[in-house]
Amino acid sequence: MKLKIDVQMSYDLDPSGTVLLTLELAEFPGQRILRSALDIDHARVSRVQGAEGIGQRTWARISYPQMWLGYTAQVEVTRPKVELAPLAHTPMHDLPGETLSFLRPSRFCQSDKFATFVDRRFGDMQGGAKVAAILEWIAEEMIYVPTASNSETTVMETFVDRQGVCRDYVHMVCALCRAAGIPARYASVYGRGVTPPDFHAVAEVWLDGAWRLVDATGMCAPDEMAVIAVGRDACDVAFMETEGPAMLISQSVTVTAA
Repeated sequence: MKLKIDVQMSYDLDPSGTVLLTLELAEFPGQRILRSALDIDHARVSRVQGAEGIGQRTWARISYPQMWLGYTAQVEVTRPKVELAPLAHTPMHDLPGETLSFLRPSRFCQSDKFATFVDRRFGDMQGGAKVAAILEWIAEEMIYVPTASNSETTVMETFVDRQGVCRDYVHMVCALCRAAGIPARYASVYGRGVTPPDFHAVAEVWLDGAWRLVDATGMCAPDEMAVIAVGRDACDVAFMETEGPAMLISQSVTVTAA
């Protein structure tokens, strides 16, 4: 599937005018970037490598009190849909080094607090079957509520409230999978069919020797999303970070089939 992406953003910035952006598509397995262009008015731009060597982040130093930017891209997504249940579990001693940090607790995913729950609720399953059961439990227990959380909400609060947005769904997947001994990481993506249209977040789980994209909200299949960046949780892949306050003027994210 080919996807067209169009992002338009406008913010009032603090006097420093320095912004760190994570917007551009990554060179990533299962997707091929056909076109990608980031335009920022009145800005000096430099780029640094993204976390885990995936994608890139953009420093913009803006000599104007407002940031106006547009990002457009076209990407061909070639990754197939994969049934999770038959995928094998990898014993911890056979895991590659790149996965180990995604077994550990992080700022928003206190996975060590869920070991007992995971063992009691999913202890009779392994590998992909366990991940599928975790996703089913999340779908049954959680409600998508746009106003239910904020940038400081942790998975502990989400577990109690059982509601949130894509960010909270991913944190729940990561916490439960890590507690089960399955590496899981946070991925920011552009996804077709996201409602309301916005930057989207999904999880990646390590099964049968590879990372597998899963969307606990059920909005996007793996062949309908394009990866921007990955990290331990939302703090690693925020689409925009500033030194001081930033006030939203307007923002739109559109993802359509090309």
